[in-house]
Amino acid sequence: MKVEHSRRSPSAPGPWPTFLRELGARRGHLPLLLGAVGAAALVLVGPQVPARSAVIASAQPRAIRTGAIRGRVDLRHVVSPAERRPNVADLGAADERDRPDRLRSVVYLEAAPRGAFDQTEAANAVMDQRNETFVPHLLAVTTGTTVAFPNSDRIYHNVFSLSKARTFDLGRYAVGRSKSVRFDRPGIVRVFCDIHSHMSGFILVFNHPFFTITDTDGRYRIDQVPPGTYNVIAWNEGLASEPKPIVVPDGGIVELEFALR
Repeated sequence: MKVEHSRRSPSAPGPWPTFLRELGARRGHLPLLLGAVGAAALVLVGPQVPARSAVIASAQPRAIRTGAIRGRVDLRHVVSPAERRPNVADLGAADERDRPDRLRSVVYLEAAPRGAFDQTEAANAVMDQRNETFVPHLLAVTTGTTVAFPNSDRIYHNVFSLSKARTFDLGRYAVGRSKSVRFDRPGIVRVFCDIHSHMSGFILVFNHPFFTITDTDGRYRIDQVPPGTYNVIAWNEGLASEPKPIVVPDGGIVELEFALR
């Protein structure tokens, strides 16, 4: 028995166009019918592309802009430098006392949000010994910072500290030499000279970068603060403010004043 396979010519129209042609010819509305079908196709298919794009666009995170905190610390009481003993090595040398340096305060966030900053590489700082004073009198650094203590005087010095955050004793060394200490724990470190009792300085160590030292007029600014609620503290030798709560808006600047007595 011979089986014949039916095969439609590639040019032969399918049943759907034939149906449309017959229906349109019968009612005389073929152009209108085709237009209606095309419009329906646009309604069903067209809006899906923009809708999908809108979903993708809404999934993109909005860029968050950091803010800033600025203001002034009104220092009502300044700790006077201790009187130093006369020294023949000072004859003819300029007397650069550190009283103006003591007008500087530290302003900082009590705590920083996790992930608000990138861990930076270990930094370096310098606290010189000049005219029997620590220069600068006040340093503020992040954990992991190494501080050098060069001796720029024509006499011996012996830098040490008994602070809980960092205890050390560098021993005596002469002019032109320098010794260093790494600070890995946050806290307040008071620095002395074992030979000259009137010498003292402070190093404040933080585990975040949101701090600054004021100028001698007490003005300050902390930049790149993520939006959020924080407590801010102002500190000077022997003085510290109560934590002040603030809200830093997205990309905004907050004014905050302190008075230390």
